[in-house]
Amino acid sequence: MNLATRLKMAYGAVAAIDTALSASTRPMAHRTRFLTKPLLMPLLSASLAATPGSSTARLPVLAAQAGGWFGDVALLSEQRKPFVIGTAGFGVGHLAYVAAFAPRRRDQPRLTEDPRARALAALWAATAPAMAWDARKDGVAKVVAAYSVLLTSMAVAATRLDRAQSPAGRRLVAAGALTFLASDATLGMRKFVLDDPSPLVEGGVMATYTAAQFLISEGAARLA
Repeated sequence: MNLATRLKMAYGAVAAIDTALSASTRPMAHRTRFLTKPLLMPLLSASLAATPGSSTARLPVLAAQAGGWFGDVALLSEQRKPFVIGTAGFGVGHLAYVAAFAPRRRDQPRLTEDPRARALAALWAATAPAMAWDARKDGVAKVVAAYSVLLTSMAVAATRLDRAQSPAGRRLVAAGALTFLASDATLGMRKFVLDDPSPLVEGGVMATYTAAQFLISEGAARLA
């Protein structure tokens, strides 16, 4: 078993533990997450760096994972300032993902004619303004609105990779981006819409988030 595989297995184990902790109501579980959650992105980044290959997509993806690490650590708190910092970290991460995927985009169909891009834009229009409106009570409406644009842009870029790229890489990246959308939508519902969400909702957020980051990392390693 090579180093990259061992690191991926370690990431999966820590992701499973952190997900279980996030769904617990025990105060000790939350405190333990100060150990588990910050380990996620360093393990994933190390596994990507150790994976054989020479794709130039790796550097921006590693930068995106670094942004994810800042977001992970900041969002251990539910307070406004850490939320803004964490969201900014993830926003920078999505810009880095766009930098990895946009140079590998296909030319046809054009962006405005791509049915998948249109569907993602429609989804944004149907959900993001309402979520930002609900975020007013926490004073983060503008932050949520800006972040939703970056997240959707990342998803669009991830679903427009050129067909000359590895089919497995394209599928993994697209699946990861869409799972990221689902994870953040669930997070937004938990934080801004639901009055008394079950801890299981946070468990769902972490399960989909850690899966999304892994899928994107695996796909990026296969890009040319």
